Amino acid sequence: MNNVKITEWQHQIARYGNEQAFAELFRHFYDRLLRFCLQYVQAREAAEEIVSDVFVKVWNRREALEGIHNLEVYLFVAIKNHSLNYLQQYSNLRITPLPENGLAQLTSPIDPEREMEWKEILFKMDQEVERLPDQCRKVFKLIKEEGFKYKEVAEILNISPRTVETQLVRAMRRLNEAIGPYLSGNKENGKKIFPL
Repeated sequence: MNNVKITEWQHQIARYGNEQAFAELFRHFYDRLLRFCLQYVQAREAAEEIVSDVFVKVWNRREALEGIHNLEVYLFVAIKNHSLNYLQQYSNLRITPLPENGLAQLTSPIDPEREMEWKEILFKMDQEVERLPDQCRKVFKLIKEEGFKYKEVAEILNISPRTVETQLVRAMRRLNEAIGPYLSGNKENGKKIFPL
């Protein structure tokens, strides 16, 4: 299948709400996205639900499809993000039997104090990301949060791949300096959150 057909479906869905084009797009990508999702969640039912949810969101926000440069990359990034959200939400839950009545309950083995520390670190990191210079922040978010490759970011921001690399290294260095001391309970002062 060539990119011209995908672009045509994208145009038909965004401009005219063409359900036939959406069905074609769904059929074209479904199996690949499902296999990709299974690499993260490793449960077919959950993977099917994630892929379906992504397509529902694509349909609900179909007008925005016109602004997406590479729909294939967009869909795979969306699946990755939804999969990671799913894992974050459900991976820490365990079924624990209650000895007094033989019933079971869902519990989380996470230490609430450690979880609070981690939330504080993430909050601090978000603050530091927002303090980065404009281009540096955009490069960091596109690569680390959106999952784009250097070349794609260079194309999106209309800068050279070398500039993308330089900006990313600069961002990671600044974040390591700001966040490193907060990691491991200050025992390992200067520990890096992002390896350079």
